[in-house]
Amino acid sequence: MTAESLNQMVSALMFGLLRIGGVMVFAPFLGSQSIPIQIKAGFTVALAMLLYPVYAPSHWNLSAVGWTRIALSEVVVGLLLGLTLNFVLEAAQFAGQVTGMQMGFSLVSELDPQTQADTPVISIFHQLVGLLIFLQLDVHHWLLRGLTASFTYLPPGQIWVHAVTATAVLQAAGGIWLAGVQMAAPVVVATVLADVGLGFLGKASPQTPVLLLGLSLKAMLGLVILICSLRFWPSLFERHFSDAVRLGERLLHFQG
Repeated sequence: MTAESLNQMVSALMFGLLRIGGVMVFAPFLGSQSIPIQIKAGFTVALAMLLYPVYAPSHWNLSAVGWTRIALSEVVVGLLLGLTLNFVLEAAQFAGQVTGMQMGFSLVSELDPQTQADTPVISIFHQLVGLLIFLQLDVHHWLLRGLTASFTYLPPGQIWVHAVTATAVLQAAGGIWLAGVQMAAPVVVATVLADVGLGFLGKASPQTPVLLLGLSLKAMLGLVILICSLRFWPSLFERHFSDAVRLGERLLHFQG
């Protein structure tokens, strides 16, 4: 093996590591902070070596500027693949914050195992349920298949980052609000109607402790509605994850 071929092989392996590493940073479950960094690093290296025949080295004659450009582009591709799916779980966490506020649980918080941050307990519940559905639907397999396919139709060295990509990512991030509202809608509607009913009760019977009664009533009603709405979450998350995968594919095609 000549020095030039060895340099080509090392460069290709490095570019593969950068793309896969970008996925490992933001992808749901794979990018969780609860997974030790040594395990993530080992999995990234193993996956890069396993997929090496897919992105076998081309005959590059790169300068330092060209090598840096390709390396940054590979990181961007990995981030796009991971971010689009992570937006769905961010929407679930946003829905948990909204429902927690409506149910009176906004001040009840604990350590989030995914982010290691102090987070409202209902948000953690929403995020963990979304993560379980993510695994149950084998979306992580979709992600790995999409990552493998990306090396076929978008090999290293043929990537150009366009302004339309940033616009599409911002639009996808804006979809977090819409998806979160859809998840939180049953609890929000039920608790708002409870507030209206308690308001009429307070007017009709001023001596009734509406404030104390409302806190427990809204919490209990919100939990019941939340438990009942869980039945529809798998289909809802499946649709959002499918849309996220298709969005990731469109964003990658913009890079070509």
